[in-house]
Amino acid sequence: FAMVIFEKGDIRISLITPRLLRTEKGAFTDLPTQTVQNREFDKPKYTVFENKNCINIQTDDALFAVRATDGSVISIKLASGEIISDIGKGTLPGTARTLDTANGAIALEKGMTSKGGTSVMDDSKSLLLMPDGTIAPREKCADRYYFAYGRDYLDQLRDFFKLTGEVPLIPKFALGNWWSRYRAYTQEEYRTLMQRFIDEELPITVATIDMDWHWVDVISRFGEEARSLKPKCIQEAIYYYLLQGWTGYSWNTELFPDHCELLDWLHEKGFKVPLNIHPSQGVRFFENEYKNMCERLGKDPEKKEVIEFDVSNAEFMKAYFEILHHPLENEGVDFWWIDWQQGTKSKIDGLDPLWALNHYHYLDSAKGNKRPLILSRYAGLGSHRYPLGFSGDTIVTWKSLDFQPYFTNCAANAGYTWWSHDIGGHTNGIQDDEIY
Repeated sequence: FAMVIFEKGDIRISLITPRLLRTEKGAFTDLPTQTVQNREFDKPKYTVFENKNCINIQTDDALFAVRATDGSVISIKLASGEIISDIGKGTLPGTARTLDTANGAIALEKGMTSKGGTSVMDDSKSLLLMPDGTIAPREKCADRYYFAYGRDYLDQLRDFFKLTGEVPLIPKFALGNWWSRYRAYTQEEYRTLMQRFIDEELPITVATIDMDWHWVDVISRFGEEARSLKPKCIQEAIYYYLLQGWTGYSWNTELFPDHCELLDWLHEKGFKVPLNIHPSQGVRFFENEYKNMCERLGKDPEKKEVIEFDVSNAEFMKAYFEILHHPLENEGVDFWWIDWQQGTKSKIDGLDPLWALNHYHYLDSAKGNKRPLILSRYAGLGSHRYPLGFSGDTIVTWKSLDFQPYFTNCAANAGYTWWSHDIGGHTNGIQDDEIY
């Protein structure tokens, strides 16, 4: 636990390091959160004294002046003697959730490092990670971490990682070239293409199969009753009215008559295979595992009701992995490309389904003593624990290409380092081989 150095009424102050202070107002917590994993650091030396509604904390490296009424830091005096009252000024840009629909530069969220010498991480809305692995809402609070590292960026990032979790190593194969094209390949077309890469001595290590691995034309194939649940937000409406086949868990046997043979062949040739998933539309009656899902979740398969995707439901999520994903992994799927684009709300207030999918999929991918890996979009500070990042459906233009190196480098200010971009872009724009 962090070293609590002051507690009075609904204000609590903890000293993490001589240059990192935590202040809480309202409901206190010592549990890990979505962002913060560890508060147990070496105990720093300090003194505390109060004057005129101000709590002063002096360490070897900083003097923090905290307003006693609300726990906010008024000023910080650095070891250099510089006094900073505009806390967080000069904070460098971090990254963003996605580059979907972006043609060139976009606004970036704030990072953690600052040219002004101080930065603030607000953890007030971060949910609690319970000992049983569930995610729970927290009572209303203000929970902030004040970094006073001056221009010592490296030490700040080290302590940020110790606080929020280390950046994991990724499997070595992930450092190679990935093949991914949004196209409805047949099994023979895909195998022929991969063999050509081998013959041409092009070093592809990851053979991605986009969403057409599963049934897509679900209404024409299975009828109107194959429709998903009615949408609850604009993002879901797009998929409900235009893209009914976006979610699926059963191989398209017309395109892939013997998918296990293909997966075996790809592995023999040294490729790793991820599949693309969009879980938002739930599980429908035409899926191979629908009956098993109904039995597990106490539903009648004869009614052909849609099993709603519900990331807040622990029983659903357990079945989601054990029934829908593990059998496919046993057949040879190496990891998952989580292509979540359907909003930020769930049945737990404040729980972003993207964050939850990244968290649970990454932990699940570590089973069997494997080095875990997912491909997914960024979901806020702490996302560096779940590599690696997919920057989204980039527009095919020179503006997009020009922005991506800056975008990639800025993400390091938020501790986010493992990225995968669509080389040459993904959609719209222009066709220009030079962009590659």
